Amino acid sequence: MKQFLIYVLATIVGIFITMMVATVGMFLMSLMMMFAGMASPAPKVPSHSILHISLDGPVEERVQGRSLMDEIQGMGDNAIALNDLIKSIDNAANDSKIEGIYLDCMGGGGGAATMAYLRDALERFKDSGKWIVAYGDAYTQSNYYLASVADSVWLNPQGVVDIHGLGGTLPFYKGLLDKLGVEMQVIKVGTYKSAVEPYILTAPSEANKEQIKGYITPIWNYFCDGIGTSRGVGSEAVNQWADSLLMTRSQEYLLRDGVVTSLLYRHEAEDWMKEQTGKTGKDDRLGLVPVSKYVKTIKPKKSSNNIAVLYAVGDIVDRGNEGIVGEKMAPLILDLAEDDDVDALVLRVNSGGGSAFASEQIWEALEQFKATGKTFYVSMGDVAASGGYYISCGADRIYCQPVTITGSIGIFGLIPSIKGLLTDKLGVNVATIATNPEANIGIIDPMTPLQRASMQAMIDRGYETFVGRCAAGRDLPVDSIKAIAEGRVWDGQTALRIGLVDQLGDLDRCIADLAEECGFDDYKITEYPEPRGEWWEEILLSSTTIKERIIKSELGDAYPYYNMMKKMERLEHVQCRMEEVVIE
Repeated sequence: MKQFLIYVLATIVGIFITMMVATVGMFLMSLMMMFAGMASPAPKVPSHSILHISLDGPVEERVQGRSLMDEIQGMGDNAIALNDLIKSIDNAANDSKIEGIYLDCMGGGGGAATMAYLRDALERFKDSGKWIVAYGDAYTQSNYYLASVADSVWLNPQGVVDIHGLGGTLPFYKGLLDKLGVEMQVIKVGTYKSAVEPYILTAPSEANKEQIKGYITPIWNYFCDGIGTSRGVGSEAVNQWADSLLMTRSQEYLLRDGVVTSLLYRHEAEDWMKEQTGKTGKDDRLGLVPVSKYVKTIKPKKSSNNIAVLYAVGDIVDRGNEGIVGEKMAPLILDLAEDDDVDALVLRVNSGGGSAFASEQIWEALEQFKATGKTFYVSMGDVAASGGYYISCGADRIYCQPVTITGSIGIFGLIPSIKGLLTDKLGVNVATIATNPEANIGIIDPMTPLQRASMQAMIDRGYETFVGRCAAGRDLPVDSIKAIAEGRVWDGQTALRIGLVDQLGDLDRCIADLAEECGFDDYKITEYPEPRGEWWEEILLSSTTIKERIIKSELGDAYPYYNMMKKMERLEHVQCRMEEVVIE
């Protein structure tokens, strides 16, 4: 009887908790609907305004809503949306209420192709006859690349400019794994497929050194040419700046050598802008309009012709809530294929790859999209390599920028053996009892010769499939693809020369050419997938998401190394992924 009462009580408590959770959920959903209905009207931009581009955070393809942790900590979301930036700059060029652009360089930035895309937009803005000024207390190299376009490059009298060239930083974990007693068993195809090297080497292989130098050199030359042309000094002078530890030079040297045009305090720079916009009164305020506000004033185009832009950004994974999730992306593509309101597709790829299985599922879904007769283009961002190239290769046309990193056609498998950790480090002895000799395939014992040979055969088949997809998509012989594959990474200019892409150009160029091929005199753009919601929606997410945000906030610059170790736990065994190189 006592046990029965305990069961009844537990049941009542369970029902009560369920009702409470459901009630709270309904309340939160009501709040979300209320907040959505309270959307403020589009802001208005007064005359004599200045578009204020504040580079105080990372420039991302698209910006998500504010996170719960940001809200709790009172932090603003300082991520900058590349699509909003481009849209705002192009619209401001023809907006009579915008007199110029104030490029406020505060250390934020993005990848090479992201910065090049943004710089091209600033160049177009200057063609309108309007001015651009840049100000910085300390210009990073990425910031200065943008600022060099400006009519005036202002520096705080005690400020610095950092130009040092490009280099790739690679972490290697073999020493740590050896200390832990973990052996990473690697099966791969491709001499240059270096994503496995951090787990099995303590330094980059000669092949990897060759390929990294091979793609960062033309990227740096592209940056040098741009800076040198804009500042009227030539690329040789920019290389001299890089070789001279420029950030240690005096401000007078920077002024004399043409690195900057004036040494001003911020209030002096703002006084100049006030004068230019007629704000001469003592109480007049500078009419700065932030991009986040200005973009809301831009009315979307209306047209019966609809081009879908599908963003594929981040790691390619089988499942989850972050990155390019195969189980979500593939069905979304199939939905777009069946949607009569979608006339064509641009896949915007910014990914170094990931799961080979998810890459294949996304590739197949895109083939189904093409089978409907709709046109499908790809626009590559900072990187579209390995799995990122896998999902791109079937497009009708592929666009990349000169500084895009692409290729890395190769495949590998990683299977850790933790027997050394268990036995030698923790004193745990493991015994295996099985019905068949090869029954024990896991992460404890090292692979047997048969298991390794079988895994290699599977990886080889995966590589042949990958190469076959690329050959069919690029309409090239398999041998031609293999000659440029082997896991090698290429810069965009070389990728065009060897046939991996069709055209050099940014996302705008890709969309415009697609519209022209489709015969669209006018068109609208619809972006997919739907961005993540605001902070109150995140309350409904898992505690794992919140925990990750706390860890990221606390670790700061050390988070990438922590994240790499966490990725090792989650990696699918077969990967189409390039190595993670921090280029700066």
